[in-house]
Amino acid sequence: MKKALVQSVCECQAKLGAELDESRRVLRGWAKDRKSGKELVAPAHTIRPESMQFDIGWQCPVCTRNQLRLFDAGSLLYAG
Repeated sequence: MKKALVQSVCECQAKLGAELDESRRVLRGWAKDRKSGKELVAPAHTIRPESMQFDIGWQCPVCTRNQLRLFDAGSLLYAG
């Protein structure tokens, strides 16, 4: 299965990431705390994965905010 990685930054400056499958559904979400450098599990999901422009929502484990980011399917690079 081919996978793509997307990244963003939370308002608390934690780095958010998600691994997507070819259907643009989230397989795994994470956040990296800038202070400690620890990688934490961050629940994530895709909104409108069938659309060329889709959203990914994360729940940041560092600050507990919900973050919504827009991505374009044409900009994804798949590996694997």
